[in-house]
Amino acid sequence: MGKRSRNAESNPDQARPKKRSKEVFKEGSKEDAKPKQAPYVQASDLDALPQSEIDEFLKSNTTQVTDPSTNETLRPITSFSYLPSDSTELYGPLQGFSKPTPIQSVTWPFLFAGRDVIGVAETGSGKTLAFGLPCIRKVLSINASHSSSRISAVIITPTRELAMQIYDQLVKFTPSGVGIACIYGGASKDDQRRALKKASVVVATPGRLKDLQSDDSISLKRVKYLVLDEADRMLDKGFEQDIKDIVSAMPSSDKRQTVMFTATWPMSVRKLAATFMKEPVTVTIGGDLSSDIRANTRIKQIVEVVKPEDKEYKLLGLLNQYQRGKNAMDKVLVFCLYKKEATRIERFIRSKGFKVAGIHGDMNQTERFKSLDAFKSGQVPLLVATDVAARGLDIPAVKLVLNVTFPLTVEDYVHRIGRTGRAGSTGLAITLFTENDKGLSGGLVNILKGANQEVPDALLKFGTTVKKKQHDAYGAFFKEGDSTKAATKIKFDD
Repeated sequence: MGKRSRNAESNPDQARPKKRSKEVFKEGSKEDAKPKQAPYVQASDLDALPQSEIDEFLKSNTTQVTDPSTNETLRPITSFSYLPSDSTELYGPLQGFSKPTPIQSVTWPFLFAGRDVIGVAETGSGKTLAFGLPCIRKVLSINASHSSSRISAVIITPTRELAMQIYDQLVKFTPSGVGIACIYGGASKDDQRRALKKASVVVATPGRLKDLQSDDSISLKRVKYLVLDEADRMLDKGFEQDIKDIVSAMPSSDKRQTVMFTATWPMSVRKLAATFMKEPVTVTIGGDLSSDIRANTRIKQIVEVVKPEDKEYKLLGLLNQYQRGKNAMDKVLVFCLYKKEATRIERFIRSKGFKVAGIHGDMNQTERFKSLDAFKSGQVPLLVATDVAARGLDIPAVKLVLNVTFPLTVEDYVHRIGRTGRAGSTGLAITLFTENDKGLSGGLVNILKGANQEVPDALLKFGTTVKKKQHDAYGAFFKEGDSTKAATKIKFDD
C-alpha cells in the first residue's frame, strides 16, 4: 500500500495522476513509482457511534491529537471489528486481545490513511502492534503491485533485544510471502545478508543497518514505510547521525510514510521529526505533550529506604514473600546497576534455592537470548538484569520489578518498572533506595507524585530538588538550545 498525497488520502475524488518525473526514482523504472492504494474507509459502525462516546474515550485515556491538516477527522478504532475490511487475513492473532490499546486505537486510522504519525505514550502501551499492523498491510499492497522482491519497510530500534522482540511480534501477523529480516550487531553478517535477499520488511538496530548499507548489502531506495521506535532512547545513545545517514538513502518524505514512537518528547526528538517527516499527526496518550517522562499509573510503586549493607538481606526477604509457595513461578525481574553486581546478585539468589537466570553486557548474544527465552517462557521465573533489559522489552506477565540498585537516571527507572503493568494489566515495582542515590531523590519524588503513589518520609528527607540531567559529552554545563530562535547581534564599542 503505497502512500498517496495528503489530499488524495482525505478526498479520493480529488486524486489526479501526476507527471511521471515526479513519481519515480532516478532509475526511471515504473516499478519505482508509488503504488496505488485505496483510501482508508472508516467502518460504517464506527461512523454511527455517538460523538459523545468518542469524546469520552479520548477524555478517559487523556488523549491529545494534534493534526496540522484540517482535511481529516478520523475516529479512534475502539474495537477490532472496526478495522479495515480489506485486510481480514491479518487479524487472526488479535483474537487473544479484548480490544485495541489507546495508542493503537488512535494512531491506526491515520496510519492506515498513509499519514506520518508521532506517537508519545508510556512503556507497555502496545506500540509495536500500533505501527506493525499498518506496516504489514502496506507491504502486502506493495508486493501485490510488484513482482520483484524489494525492501518496502524499515523499523529502526535502539537495542538488539528490542529488534528481536519486534521481529517476533510481526512474524505472528505476517502471512506467507512477506519476508522479514532482523538485523543487529553481534550476529553473522553473512546470515543477515541472506535474509535480506528475501525480505520486504527489515527490523534493525542503527549501527548494523548502517554497516550493511555502507558495503552495499542493502538498498533502501524503495522504502515506503519507516518506523523509528524508542526515538528518545536512540538519541540518548548517540544514534542521531546514523539515523540521518540511513534515512538520506530512502525516498524523500513526500514519497515515504514515516512513523515515530517515543516515551518522551524532548526538543532533540522534535528536531529529528521535523527533519524527515511531513505534516505528522501527533498523538499523546496519558498526559500533556511535554518532555517530562511519566510512569505507568497501573504500576504500584513501593520505595524502601535501606542501608547499603542491608540490601541482600532485604532482597532475600522480598523474594521469600513474592516467590514462594503458590507464587513460586511468578515472573520477577531484578535490576542491578553494574555487570559485576548483577553477577554477584544472581549467584546470591541461586545459592538461596531460587531458579534464576541473568542478562548483562558481559554475556554473548547466544547466552543473552537463552536467558531471555527461559524467562519469557516461564522456565526460569527470576531474571537478574542490568539496564540492557530495561527498554522496550515486552516480557509477558512480569508480576514484580525489583530494583536492587537505583539506576543513573529517573528516566531509566521509569523504563525499568515499565516491564510490568503492560498491555492494560496492573503491576508492582519495589525499589531499594540508599543514601548513595540521594542525588536522584527529587526526580523520584516527582515520578511518584505524578503517578499518585505514596512518597515515604525517609525519601523526602534526602531532598526534593531535581538535579539537571547531564549531557553525555558536555556534563552539567550542557544546555539544550532552541534552534528556532534568531541569533542575537552583539555590538562592541569602537
